[in-house]
This record gives sequence, structure tokens and C-alpha cells, in this order.
Amino acid sequence: MSEFYHVPVLLEPSLAQLAIRPEGIYLDGTLGGAGHAAQIARRLSTGRLIGIDRDETALRAAGERLARFGERVTLVHSNFCNMEKVLRALGIPGVDGILLDLGVSSPQLDDGSRGFSYMVDAPLDMRMDASDSLTAREIVNSYSYEELRRILYDYGEERYAPRIAAALCRAREAAPIETTLQLAELIRAAMPPAALREKQHPAKRSFQAIRIAVNDELTAVRTGLDAAIRCLNPGGRLCVITFHSLEDRIVKNCMAEAARGCTCPPEFPVCVCGKKPIVKLITRKPIVPDEEELGENSRARSAKLRVCEKL
Repeated sequence: MSEFYHVPVLLEPSLAQLAIRPEGIYLDGTLGGAGHAAQIARRLSTGRLIGIDRDETALRAAGERLARFGERVTLVHSNFCNMEKVLRALGIPGVDGILLDLGVSSPQLDDGSRGFSYMVDAPLDMRMDASDSLTAREIVNSYSYEELRRILYDYGEERYAPRIAAALCRAREAAPIETTLQLAELIRAAMPPAALREKQHPAKRSFQAIRIAVNDELTAVRTGLDAAIRCLNPGGRLCVITFHSLEDRIVKNCMAEAARGCTCPPEFPVCVCGKKPIVKLITRKPIVPDEEELGENSRARSAKLRVCEKL
């Protein structure tokens, strides 16, 4: 399983912002290749790290990588949005820090058989958790034109979503769309010549959109952030790394709302909602990779780290 490892993005800033105490309890909700987790565990003495991932392949690889830390580390197969249930089952009332890296692990992208890549031919899958029932094949072949258009536009910010959705609907009338390269070619053929001259692959935004839909990623982010704030002990920090604007907007707004407290209209002379701030913002602007990290890992280019602290 050693091949399931990717260079952890924004590693040093994340560790610094978590303010790890050797006796603390920490949660990595998106374990992946355990790059961040290994460095957190290394800084613990009597403390404990809970690692969660919905991808069983990643979890097995992380188990091997973290085995040297023994009982200091507990790994759980689950979605990070279920962290309250996970911690309750472990008898842990609260944690001192939570890290969420919302990017897709490089091994998931690079393993052509998983169906995430538009560069390698494979069945249309894209599931992070193989036990889930919904696949990319089902979305592409059974969702209506309107739903496909919405997914491509909302989740991929694909301006040619109507053309692509229409092309997919026409193609599947003749025969089901079965593979990643077949899908990528249909997307490419639906786009105007000007779009094909762009630097990025023409299928990149559409594949991102379908992957997000398959794994219900944005819902998991919203529910997971609320759960994370509830799970933190006072003084505990939530560190979230995002890789595209949709997720970053959700993280920014969720943290800002939790830090604002009162939701009364500004014209109200006194607060009547009674809501109080439950976190303070540590990063007003996101932390981004420096030039050194970008030189070592080009996949870090779009990464942003936002941090808040439980009051």
C-alpha cells in the first residue's frame, strides 16, 4: 500500500496553526496518504490522533504508514461529516484540533482504475468510498439534461455546461457512456474551438463536477464544518485546506457565521436572536503555498488554508 502516498500540501503552516500539544487529542478527518497525520502523531506523547477516511484503500495504506505510532493513533472508515458519531463511539467528548484537507489525493487521481482521471481509460466510477452505490456512470447515463447542466455549471463552473449536457444526452441515446476516455472525448467534441485552446484539459471542469456529485462533496463540507466546530474543545483549532472556489466559499462563510454570532438585521437596536460567537477567526485571509512549496509540488497551486479557534 506504500504507493498510496502524496506530498501533503501546506504541511508546515497546518502544523503551526494546529498548535499541537503533546498531550492533546487531534482529528484528521481526511486521512488520505497520512502525510499530515504522520507529522501530527510524531508530535504527540500521551496524546491521541483519530484518523478518518471514506476511502478504504487510503485507510489501509495509512494504517501501514502510521503503525509505528501504535495506540497513539486510531483509524476509522467513515466520512468526516460523521465525526461526532465516530468520536461518541470512541468515548471522546471533544478534541483539541481538527484538520480537513478537502483535496482529492494524488493516488486517487493517478490510479486510472478508479475513474477519476480523464487521461486514462477506465470504467466511469469516481467513488471515494467503494461501498457507496452512486457512480459517475449512473449520473452520466440517467440524469436529465437539466440536472446534468446544473451539476456541470454549479460544481465545475463550466460555462459550456448546456452544450456538454446536450451532447451527453444525445450520445447515450445510441449506447450507454461507459468509460472515462469516452466521456472525455464527448466533452471535448461539444466545446467550441476557442475553449480547446485553453491550457487546461477540456474535460477537467466537467470531471470535477461529476466527481463532486458522485461523492456529495459539498454537502459533506457543510455538515462536516458544523460538526467540527461542535467537536472542538475550547481553544481547539479547525484547519481546513481547500482546492477550489466552491469549497473555499463554503469554508469562509461557515467560519465567518460562527465567528459573527448575532444574526439580527443591522437596523435592530438590540440583539433579539441571542446568538453568540462560538469561534474566532485566526486567518482573515487564507494562507497559501509559498514559492518553495509550489516549486516542489505544482498540485499545491490552488490550495488555501483557513483557520478558526473555538471560544
